[in-house]
Amino acid sequence: TAPRHPALMASDPELAALIGAEEQLQADTLRLIPSENYVSAAVLEASGTVLQNKYSEGYPGKRYYEGQQVIDQVETLAIRRARALFGMEHANVQPYSGSPANLAAYLAFLQPGDTVLGMSLPMGGHLTHGWDVSATGRWFRGVRYGVRRDTGRIDLDEVRDLALAERPKLIFCGGTAVPRTIDFAGFAEIAR
Repeated sequence: TAPRHPALMASDPELAALIGAEEQLQADTLRLIPSENYVSAAVLEASGTVLQNKYSEGYPGKRYYEGQQVIDQVETLAIRRARALFGMEHANVQPYSGSPANLAAYLAFLQPGDTVLGMSLPMGGHLTHGWDVSATGRWFRGVRYGVRRDTGRIDLDEVRDLALAERPKLIFCGGTAVPRTIDFAGFAEIAR
């Protein structure tokens, strides 16, 4: 059979072999890491195209650089599909992860030094929920809740007690690695 990455194999066989090894590892292993996405072959192909060559600052029709006419169509297509999928009037398809989205929420609603209540990282929380190794933990005061040992579920009694004692300006309901249904109504009651 022909090599899967002939151009890469010709220019960097060592890297091509490592990519092949990772492809095999992903094919043979089930991982449940939320920040790892196993995309379809079609998405993988689209991600490895000339679209990667573009730096498209701004929004469709309002870019800062020339040569965006096709990229504008690609982004418009993605927006149209996201709006249809979620039944929304607007969609922004540019954010690349939850971390900057979380930071945007911090900057919109909090001042440096304000208290936030988030899930403990070892219990399934995220670095952006006020952990010291993140900018969020350096700029804001992070307080953490966990899960019950006997059920592995978020302990809403602990969340309520911490919220009443600490009076956070922001409460993260859930985390990044929580394989349970989140009790959003319970969190809303605590927030109120």
